[in-house]
Amino acid sequence: MVNQILLLNQKSFASLLNWTVIRYASRFGSQSADFDYASDQHRPSSGRRPLGDQLTHYVQYKKKFQRVGGDTQFFSPRGRQSNVTGFGGRPRLDSFGKKKFDMQSLVPVNYEEMQLKAFEKNFYEVHENVVKREQLEIDEWLAKNSSTIRGKDTPRPVLGFDETGFPSKIIEHLCNNFDKPTAIQSIAWPTAMSGRDMISIAMTGSGKTLAFILPAIVHLLNQPQLQPGEGPKVLVLLPTRELAKQVEEVSREYCRMMGLKVTCCYGGAGKMPQENALRAGVDICVATPGRIMDFINDRVTNLHNCTYLVLDEADRMLDMGFEPQIRSIVGQIRPDRQTLMFSATWPVEVRSLAADFLSSPVGLNVGSLDLSANHNIKQNVEVIEDFAKKDRLFVLLNDILKQTEYKTLIFAETKRKVDELTREMRYKGIPALCIHGDKSQKEREWVLSEFRGGKMPILIATEVAARGLDVRDIKYVINFDYPNNAEGYVHRIGRTGRQDKTGTAYTFFTPQDGPKARELVKVLEEANQEVPDVLRRLCQIR
Repeated sequence: MVNQILLLNQKSFASLLNWTVIRYASRFGSQSADFDYASDQHRPSSGRRPLGDQLTHYVQYKKKFQRVGGDTQFFSPRGRQSNVTGFGGRPRLDSFGKKKFDMQSLVPVNYEEMQLKAFEKNFYEVHENVVKREQLEIDEWLAKNSSTIRGKDTPRPVLGFDETGFPSKIIEHLCNNFDKPTAIQSIAWPTAMSGRDMISIAMTGSGKTLAFILPAIVHLLNQPQLQPGEGPKVLVLLPTRELAKQVEEVSREYCRMMGLKVTCCYGGAGKMPQENALRAGVDICVATPGRIMDFINDRVTNLHNCTYLVLDEADRMLDMGFEPQIRSIVGQIRPDRQTLMFSATWPVEVRSLAADFLSSPVGLNVGSLDLSANHNIKQNVEVIEDFAKKDRLFVLLNDILKQTEYKTLIFAETKRKVDELTREMRYKGIPALCIHGDKSQKEREWVLSEFRGGKMPILIATEVAARGLDVRDIKYVINFDYPNNAEGYVHRIGRTGRQDKTGTAYTFFTPQDGPKARELVKVLEEANQEVPDVLRRLCQIR
């Protein structure tokens, strides 16, 4: 064997050695070796190549080019598993190591046989400015903000922070950081503080997190102090871990002011820290459905004490197949709770959920009840063949990177496509990072931190991984692959144009996407955007 190896020429021996190292690294990890992305062995044209540890490549790239860049962890096909949980993490496994597609339902709690402690819901005191305000002024404000309020005895909107009735510390903080309440906050704050159930339909980036968290804090301050062994009084359910962490960060800032405890429970991270926090007692629990069900099943916590429930991004949770889990979780909560539901769209499924969970709710809507995109976003749709999309993307990115503001979020349909695009961008010298379901939670958090902080201007992601991503200054969104439906399109481009800022969205639409053309044209026309003639022709063909 040794003699045969020695007979190999130098080039063949080097190739054999390189192949051996790559095979070893792909099976056992990437700590053993780093590679130069400039070498021929990593050219994208040769097929799928190792993507790498993004933090390692980030350091190497910065040293070489004084810019930021990517990862050298080796891609292992054996390690890739389909995302059957919907959380963007690894699949659940049963005791035999097989994938578990169905989560165990929780045993419903029979509250009719329990003696429930009474609690207060209504803490709203109407400010004199709100009382004196003419109805004509309110109607003009509602029309200006494309807002409607439905229901009996609905509270009037508050137009200034001093009219909210929040504790003075919170009002001072709001005044120092914001000019005025957003439309959804102006309506939601008095409604929620009045103890009413509420269904809110508003586009992403409308300020809904503060719309439900600040009334929740007022609700908590007027309840008996948390006792050892009691579960959280406030539960916020969200579809993804990224969104859950963002809501927790916003909540923690205000909870710290008022001496309240908040924790975040989500899949893809260790259970022990989350379990310890729940056992110690928290006032607010922000959670994804799967993880909170795990803790309830394991008797780590219970929801008998929960009096304030929030279902955020309800339409996305239903799209991800979480309806059975949501119903199972709500079955653990006392029926006289206060429930707030937030959704970007108003499909039949969301209406059914609202009818089952909400009691005499106030309905508030910011924008049209029909599917509509943020009018602050300039939408550009290009009908293009699939094979030409990559070349067009790189031309587009070169133009974008010449602008003064160029933070860009790119959506691709699959994890493989995300990896391929990231690899090719790095090879071409375009700084980019990526997230998808196969990334560890630690790496995902680091990537999002780099993107939010502006150190990395381009992020490539699958829709599930980026769902709920809240980064205020994204200037461009690029749909490299068109989503499954118009609702997904509206959610994606809604990552830009937030907080009354403007943004631009580019969408690559292939002839194979033709059956989806009609609904896309409706969204474009509703927002008074230009509709390409070739896109209209696709509508006529189908």
